[in-house]
Amino acid sequence: MIEQRIRRCVLAAIVCAPWYVVTLAHAQSDPLPSWNEGQTKASIVEFVAKVTKQGSPDFVPPAERIAVFDNDGTLWAEQPMYFQLSFALDRVQTLAPQHPEWKEKEPFASLLQNDVQRALASGERAMVEIVMATHAGMTTEEFEQIVKDWFATAKHPKTRRPYTEMAYQPMLELLAYLRANGFKTFILSAGGIEFMRPCTEEVYGVPPEQVIGSSIRTKFELRDGKPVLVRLPELNFIDDKAGKPVGINSHIGRRPIAASGNSDGDFQMLEWTTSGSGPRLGMIVHHDDGEREFAYDRKSPFGKLDHCLDEAPQRGWTVVSMKHDWKTIFPWQRP
Repeated sequence: MIEQRIRRCVLAAIVCAPWYVVTLAHAQSDPLPSWNEGQTKASIVEFVAKVTKQGSPDFVPPAERIAVFDNDGTLWAEQPMYFQLSFALDRVQTLAPQHPEWKEKEPFASLLQNDVQRALASGERAMVEIVMATHAGMTTEEFEQIVKDWFATAKHPKTRRPYTEMAYQPMLELLAYLRANGFKTFILSAGGIEFMRPCTEEVYGVPPEQVIGSSIRTKFELRDGKPVLVRLPELNFIDDKAGKPVGINSHIGRRPIAASGNSDGDFQMLEWTTSGSGPRLGMIVHHDDGEREFAYDRKSPFGKLDHCLDEAPQRGWTVVSMKHDWKTIFPWQRP
């Protein structure tokens, strides 16, 4: 009697919710459902199969299965400007009443007039000055809460979606696929390490201890008898270009066997990863889909992709076409 009831319940569930059965079966048979069939997807699957097959000459022990990913433009969008820069610009508006001198001082004067292009005319120097003014002078815990509050309310200017929903669905699947096959996934970004850490576990499933990024100096002190770490207006480490292999060595202590980036700032990371012995996977996400996301590469002020694009064929790096290799871009675009 009980067995008959169980059979009827199972049959009813299948009849009433066939979409769930089909979706589940598809997810089990295809770990990368948002990737179109083709050479790019095949190269990923072949690489994973090669390094995880016991007894294979290319087998890599789980402890050495390290994969690193750039963040901006590789795991989530970076146009029309880096998310952290948007955060910093919002902080300028919030802090302006405490800094009347900003009305006459660049780049803040232009920002207060909503002229972002003019404010950033001096390039990296202006961005560093803005970040130092808006990211320092508080404890690490205070900064973490400010970042969390911003992510809870801020929205992307084009899609009007929360920034945390601007992660790429195919890359989320790739992260999960690698972890399911014994890989340890790290984020390696020029973005601020303490700006990324509050959200990477929720968005990507990457815990804070596996996030490597640029940082400012901090110091230990007692405030009201309580030990705290205070953020100082001084650069500590820039995790970009040649700094990325240094960051890998300092934080991970192993050379990765897989690396994914999207800009010339990722060249040394890809070069360092793929120059090791044994099977290697180097991937470059190419933003060539102006309809579903943004189309940019060689001349973009954010995420410039020029040298890497030229070097990819001779170095055996896989160039991922967002237009041709991805069925969908963002999770909320899925049917």
